[in-house]
Amino acid sequence: MKVGFLGPEASFTHNATKTAFPNEELISYHSIPACIKGVEFGEVDLGVVPIENTIEGSVNTTVDYLFHQTTIPVGAEIVLPIYQQLMVAKENKGAWQETSKILSHPQALAQSQEFIRTYFPMAELEATPSTAYAASFVASHPDQKIAAIAPKLSAEKYDLEIVGKDIQDVAINQTRFWVIGSEKVEVPIESTNQKLTIALTMPNNMPGALHKALSAFSWREIDLSKIESRPLKTTLGEYFFLIDINVQKPQRLLENALEEIRLMGGSVKIFGNYAIHPIDGV
Repeated sequence: MKVGFLGPEASFTHNATKTAFPNEELISYHSIPACIKGVEFGEVDLGVVPIENTIEGSVNTTVDYLFHQTTIPVGAEIVLPIYQQLMVAKENKGAWQETSKILSHPQALAQSQEFIRTYFPMAELEATPSTAYAASFVASHPDQKIAAIAPKLSAEKYDLEIVGKDIQDVAINQTRFWVIGSEKVEVPIESTNQKLTIALTMPNNMPGALHKALSAFSWREIDLSKIESRPLKTTLGEYFFLIDINVQKPQRLLENALEEIRLMGGSVKIFGNYAIHPIDGV
């Protein structure tokens, strides 16, 4: 089986993917849309893409593409603890505090702001396509006073020296990844809970539309773990609502709630009803 992931190798997504699919052929894609299209066009059987981070919130590129442009189902969720490391070329280990530029993915830079302000207030920050790309660039330019923020795996792959350990602002930082391409995906990681994710759209001129939709879940005592709005990209002020539902009630009760929303004129797109698989000790 072929599994696509948001690359390159040694990134957080690659780490999550190889942990969940240790014996499968892994295919790297340069962007989230490219990875999703790889599943859509049959280049790979499954795809792994980030969906949300503790600090930075939802990955809107993933949400919007899956809502607007495809019907590919979500079959599993992987939750990876995120530990950011500051790394330099081994030649610069002794002079790492002289770093003048720090490279990383925008989310990794945002997740490490307190460390950067404390130790490198004057350093230039440069966004890169991925944390692994930043590590690769630093490794290939040992003559420059630059550093990368990336996972431990990147330091191992590109033979870099970690000079700042676990520098993320929040101690318990996690990223959720969706496994897309099948309604049910088996991974060799113990699952904790079951989740249903839907996108909800209500009629524009209905007074209290969102309140009425949420009441369909409320009076049935269905637990919602997340709700956020995203632009419909049609007219200014029109939105769809992304809702995560903890699947603790009978399936029939959930189906009745969704049917009630449809009878009120709402539309419901189901992303998936899937198990959550937290990764420990990576």
